[in-house]
Amino acid sequence: MTKINNTNQQTFPALESETRTAVSTNAAAHYLNRQPQTLRAWACFENGPLRPIRINSRLAWRVADIKALLNGGIA
Repeated sequence: MTKINNTNQQTFPALESETRTAVSTNAAAHYLNRQPQTLRAWACFENGPLRPIRINSRLAWRVADIKALLNGGIA
């Protein structure tokens, strides 16, 4: 049996305890239970339920929008 060491796996705090106003694509994908590439496609085609903000040409996702989407609201 081969044991695979997955060192690229990240851990994220619970969304309720998140103190940042915006999170990375990987963190947002974790909270939304989606692949990061799905969020990148939403940003590229502007067809997803959330719109990212761009900080130095990187995507960031507002925590308030993620919470609103998960609570059934429209972001």
